Amino acid sequence: MSDPIHTNSAAAPLGAYPHARRVGNLLFLSGIGSRSAADNSIPGLVQDAEGRIVSYDIEAECHAVFANVKAVLEAGGSSWDRMVDVTVFLTNMKADFPTYNRIYTDYFSGVQACRTTVEVKSLPTPIAIELKVIATIDTP
Repeated sequence: MSDPIHTNSAAAPLGAYPHARRVGNLLFLSGIGSRSAADNSIPGLVQDAEGRIVSYDIEAECHAVFANVKAVLEAGGSSWDRMVDVTVFLTNMKADFPTYNRIYTDYFSGVQACRTTVEVKSLPTPIAIELKVIATIDTP
């Protein structure tokens, strides 16, 4: 059985895909970014008139993306402590990794999920971080 998960507590997906899917006792999250569920804004982002990024706040985005991941986990019947694998996409590894890693440590110290962090040239919106997560759930 494979159940799609949608929630209004995280920013809407950008395409024809769910926030997550339940398969057996696993929950697979689609890429989750830092956009706000309330208004689709990106915390700390400043853009010029042409939409180019003037500045961004990786710390604010980290807190926002972790909140979005938590919301999707809970909507899917899982929880923060049940994550087993996390893939993190950063758009500026050199500048942002130290801040991201410090905040990640605060949130994940007791979780001990496997982690991969990669740099990408860009993400679908002008976000600086996105997470892809696999977590366990209780099967009914």
